[in-house]
Amino acid sequence: MKRIAIVLGTRPEVIKMSPVVGTCRSRKGTGLDYFMSRTGQDCSCDIGWVFSGGLGLPDARYNLDVGAGAWGRRHGAQTGRMVAGMA
Repeated sequence: MKRIAIVLGTRPEVIKMSPVVGTCRSRKGTGLDYFMSRTGQDCSCDIGWVFSGGLGLPDARYNLDVGAGAWGRRHGAQTGRMVAGMA
């Protein structure tokens, strides 16, 4: 069985990756397993609409909650928290 981790960070990224998620969903039962993780780096609090119905995506299995750079986190610190969260 092949497993795919789809890691989504910002709203534009979620929108661009939605066809990939749709393809993974359509291949369910064919030996392809996937799950989604959110980094939580998008400072937009309304990103939940994307998962709850805006694009018809399933909920993310994990939220790494790294925070937005605008909230005082530097990109290197965000990346470090993402890697640690996925370990």
